Amino acid sequence: MLNRMFVLVALVAFVTVPLAAQVGAAGKSGPETEITGQVIDVSCQTMGVSGLSHKQCAQACAKAGVSLAILATDGNIYIPVSSKAGDAQNSRLIAFAESKVKIKGIHRFANGLHTIEIRSVAHAS
Repeated sequence: MLNRMFVLVALVAFVTVPLAAQVGAAGKSGPETEITGQVIDVSCQTMGVSGLSHKQCAQACAKAGVSLAILATDGNIYIPVSSKAGDAQNSRLIAFAESKVKIKGIHRFANGLHTIEIRSVAHAS
């Protein structure tokens, strides 16, 4: 029970930090960039569960509100964000859960957190 509570608190903190980082970066535009990586279910990734066999679970979690993110080939995790308040990004990534993607967008880095404001997303070969 304590482990579940810890994971829940960590997950809530992980989800809210990107929003706080975006508030501090309001009006600051980062460089247009392109990243390639795997769309991950943040919660399960931290517990070592990922891959194509996990796709349905990741999609179910994303529909329930668990954040999806991009584990880039450089090893960084990019949290998808929007410049509009309350504009969740899971709907843009859910079809790509646990798949390799190429994303173009605005990269921001603040307080140790990588975010990307998605302009386009497509399957990567």
